Amino acid sequence: MTTGGLPLAGRTIAVPETRELDVFATLLERRGAQVLRCPLVAIRDAPDPAPVLAWLRQFAAGGCDDLILLTGEGLRRLLDCVRQHEPDLEPGFRGELARVRKITRGPKPARVLRELGLKSDLAAQTPTTEGVIAALTALELTGHRVGVQLYGTDPNEKLIEFLTRAGATALPVAPYVYADAADQAAVEQLLERLAAGSVDAIAFTSTPQVTRLFACAPAERVRAALSRTLIAAVGPVVAETLAGHGVRAALTPTDAFFLKPLTSALEQALAGPG
Repeated sequence: MTTGGLPLAGRTIAVPETRELDVFATLLERRGAQVLRCPLVAIRDAPDPAPVLAWLRQFAAGGCDDLILLTGEGLRRLLDCVRQHEPDLEPGFRGELARVRKITRGPKPARVLRELGLKSDLAAQTPTTEGVIAALTALELTGHRVGVQLYGTDPNEKLIEFLTRAGATALPVAPYVYADAADQAAVEQLLERLAAGSVDAIAFTSTPQVTRLFACAPAERVRAALSRTLIAAVGPVVAETLAGHGVRAALTPTDAFFLKPLTSALEQALAGPG
């Protein structure tokens, strides 16, 4: 394919994405970019399904009044857990999912709900924990049993503490975990290419990607390598994680925080002569 007339022709963009790697890579390649694929983390089912199943049984039996969905991946994994381990539970789970008040953080859990013929009852204006808390502030939560689908295994103490102070009972569940994906040698190659200045941009799409990269080498080396390229973050949570490691995201979409707006932002920033 000839890429000379495309906006990202001649640009190399590193992509640490895992689950939607092919989708993201295709979006960039259609604009002429050369994509350096280096998935830094893998998403896997919780290693012990028993706590997840116990939560699912409680939920299906009417044990929640509200459900906070922090990720679309989490809702998919809950359904997969039911179908894999206790398929007779699925009608009850889906019935309760339709009944409870559903609060979503960002577009992905809302999208999965739509696939199930449902919709979010309350969407956070900003797809962060703070955004969810802001959305919940106007609600009367005293005595409510609130299911909380966690982001990986992050206990999200800030959200749980808010619910407790509001008089609710928080019922968290962690249906998936993050694990290392790319081996150390692949991460070393990524850092070497970044340090050599041969990568025009790196686009982070989740906080575990940032955490993994900084776990693979001394922080000073990672920061030095990243200083040679444009750093893009899919949203404010990822940007804050980078900032916590002393790195500034030069590029973050302003209105919507998923792959297409991130691709458009990269196109706008990098289009033209290198």
